[in-house]
Amino acid sequence: MLTDIIKPHLTVIFCGINPGLKSSNDGHHFSGRSNRFWKVLHQSGFTPYEIEAVNDTSLLDFGYGLTTAVARATSRADELAKEEFDESLESFKSKITASQPKYIAFLGKAAYQAFSKKKEITWGEQPENFCGSKVWVLPNTSGLNRGFSLDSLITHYKAFYDSVYKS
Repeated sequence: MLTDIIKPHLTVIFCGINPGLKSSNDGHHFSGRSNRFWKVLHQSGFTPYEIEAVNDTSLLDFGYGLTTAVARATSRADELAKEEFDESLESFKSKITASQPKYIAFLGKAAYQAFSKKKEITWGEQPENFCGSKVWVLPNTSGLNRGFSLDSLITHYKAFYDSVYKS
């Protein structure tokens, strides 16, 4: 089981689509060997060193949290049904409203598309807030996401970092 790593008034809550099977079994976010989240987070400037998945709660020390849009673990995010996003929306809204992060970063377009009911979404900052938080949509760091190289991921996350800290 994967639990949220959240407290009130974080700078950013990073929102994965749903837990991978390994992360769910380990109880640590982004613990799959091929997932590039921790490396990208560090190399884009969010953390001063690369956090290991077993130390995922230390992300709170930097003002960041972790959650997923849908709680059910799968081997691939595309195994989720549209209804699972629909069923998760209200509890997700409650979580974000209660914690009031400055930003929410959706990792991949799927969850934000389902939650916003928008057909087309661009990468980066979104024009509307979500439960009072500014929204960014970033490429998913899953090793299954072959459309983005490590350098490309870092470029997207660095743009987000710069927006958070240089604005």
